[in-house]
Amino acid sequence: MPKDDEQSYHYQVMGRAIDVVDRLGPQATLDQIAGEMGMSAAHFQRLFSQWAGVSPKRYQQYLTLGHAKTLLASRFTTLETAHATGLSGGGRLHDLFLRWEAMSPGDFARAGAGLTIYWGKFDSPFGPALVMGTDKGLCGIGFSADTTEDAAMQDLVGRWPKAEYVEAPDRLRPWVQAAFGVKAEGPVPLYMIGAPFQIKVWEALMQVPSGHVTTYSEIAQAIDHPKAVRAVGTAVGRNPISYLIPCHRALRKSGGLGGYHWGIPVKRAILAWEAARLEA
Repeated sequence: MPKDDEQSYHYQVMGRAIDVVDRLGPQATLDQIAGEMGMSAAHFQRLFSQWAGVSPKRYQQYLTLGHAKTLLASRFTTLETAHATGLSGGGRLHDLFLRWEAMSPGDFARAGAGLTIYWGKFDSPFGPALVMGTDKGLCGIGFSADTTEDAAMQDLVGRWPKAEYVEAPDRLRPWVQAAFGVKAEGPVPLYMIGAPFQIKVWEALMQVPSGHVTTYSEIAQAIDHPKAVRAVGTAVGRNPISYLIPCHRALRKSGGLGGYHWGIPVKRAILAWEAARLEA
């Protein structure tokens, strides 16, 4: 089985396992979870560890609702100092290097008119992914594990309704494989299509390292709009390039997960996966 197919399969197993853990509670044993999954404990643990990098029991701790508060207490990133301490850029996703440019405000106002956007369906560590890109880089990643492929397509196309859409997965595949760790050859270029305020918020998100979190109010401070916390939350939710522009790392000041455009189960899974990978 190709590596990208394995990643998606493991996430499908993990998505079901997360549901089991939620239903049985955090004290559920490995045998109980594996039994609910219809697998032997040894087989389940092997699949699980390949995906998460840690044991199922350890991963359960990352899935608890209290984990968000633990992250804020132990891995909170102050965005004003992130760049100075080397936590931005390539270090944000370990060996993954991102470069980006943004569409001009005038081009954005034209809702994608004259722009060709290529798209394709791919497997990812977090389930099926709809990926879009231009000649300049990736401009959209949506996860459909908690929704449908049609809904994800309508969501992303609706952001740039006047663009021309061409199904061309082979054109995007090298960038997608690098983004999801299948092959780490070369940089992953991003092409941000958004309003100026949104792009400021998305740029701030890119300063948050993998395995760490920040808050909506911290982002507002970092972009010099300290009173615009609600607007920041809206911009975070409108981020079209999921995972690579890590809106999943933005939490409420109280430690609550807040929302996530592609579903809270996906947000929890990504945060737990990143925390586990950082530990491993």
